[in-house]
Amino acid sequence: MKNVVIVAGLRTPFLKMNSEFKNIPAYDLGAQVIKELVKRNELDVKHIDEVIIGNVAQPPEAANLARHIALLADIPYSVPAVTVQRNCASGMEAIAYAYQKIQADMGKVFVVGGAENMSQIPLMWNVGARNWLQKFMRCKGKWQQYRMLGKFHFDYFRPIIGLKLVLSDRFCGLEMGHTAEILAHDFGISREEQDAFSLRSHQRAKQAIDGGKFAEEIMPYLIDEEEEDSRVFHDNGVRELSNTDKLAKLKTVFKKDGGTVTAGNASQITDGAAMLLVMEEEHAKEMGYKPLARLRSFAFAGLDPSYMGLGPAYATPLALDKAQMTVKDLDLVEINEAFAVQVLANLRIFSSDSLSEKYLQRPAMGEIDENILNVNGGAIALGHPVGASAVRIVMNLVNELRRQDKNAGLATLCVGGGQGASFILETV
Repeated sequence: MKNVVIVAGLRTPFLKMNSEFKNIPAYDLGAQVIKELVKRNELDVKHIDEVIIGNVAQPPEAANLARHIALLADIPYSVPAVTVQRNCASGMEAIAYAYQKIQADMGKVFVVGGAENMSQIPLMWNVGARNWLQKFMRCKGKWQQYRMLGKFHFDYFRPIIGLKLVLSDRFCGLEMGHTAEILAHDFGISREEQDAFSLRSHQRAKQAIDGGKFAEEIMPYLIDEEEEDSRVFHDNGVRELSNTDKLAKLKTVFKKDGGTVTAGNASQITDGAAMLLVMEEEHAKEMGYKPLARLRSFAFAGLDPSYMGLGPAYATPLALDKAQMTVKDLDLVEINEAFAVQVLANLRIFSSDSLSEKYLQRPAMGEIDENILNVNGGAIALGHPVGASAVRIVMNLVNELRRQDKNAGLATLCVGGGQGASFILETV
């Protein structure tokens, strides 16, 4: 087996929906990151074998988003590009795809990543409006058009909200937040526990920003080329919180009576892009690069969509087994914070034999020390642009392993639709 390494990574700031990135399409966000990533690493773009980008809500005007991103980033026409989609794990799917291509001798140098503009997920015509419009377009002459206008109903103005569809599961009929409420009920996780976890996420993210930890992975993004002061430097979802008082005042969103999930203990809807240079290890060294980390193993798992938040608990033992490792071998862990309750539920399965037997039919993997978990905060504070989040947690894990001079870490996340994804990485 060939060793596959991460050579470099870069991302935009992650910005809350309808803020500074609201008018910048996902393909522009992704292209700017690739341009800067290539520039900083002095990579001759002719050496790139393929561009692989994860994306969830593909813009209608940019079929095969990856190709648009590659061409806008001045990657040569001769370099192919492909878009992959595994919901929240789309970025990890891009990395896995590059890994598989390297193993199959189908390339040695890949630009992989994820891009998402959730602000621009469109509103859509409802079925009645769509059918009416199709009939109107088939009208022959003004008289038929006038008659069709008389058949127009005001209900046709009621749009279908694309974002709501993206954040819902058609199979089980639940929004993602409702699946989180199921976990809160089944695992007995209180609102107070969730808010406390969220507070920690914000505090750790604030400390990381103040300490300059994200400076190496975030490229300052110029919103308007004619206005230099329009440059954005940091993720804008991090709150300055000293306690849970403000979080406790927020209303529950998905379950009014007895609900626990709020906008404060769930990930933020966000726009952003993140990219990596992934290469075959020996080839990277021959090109003069010093790899940051090696992909030791990875795994994807499936589970009941109603319990999609437990994806990390299902995928992680598979990845650990492939790596011939245990939880005790992990120096750092990144679990994507789709919801605070989802992370807390996974931690309970990790540490409990009874829960692990119930859900996984195997002994517990072992307790994860909170001091090694999401040490720089997570999606509750930083945001969750679904196509790019997996790349962000991999990048953050790799950078933190090197900062702490540690060896191995786990990056894992739940996936809408009932899946999990887990990657084991080790420093080189």
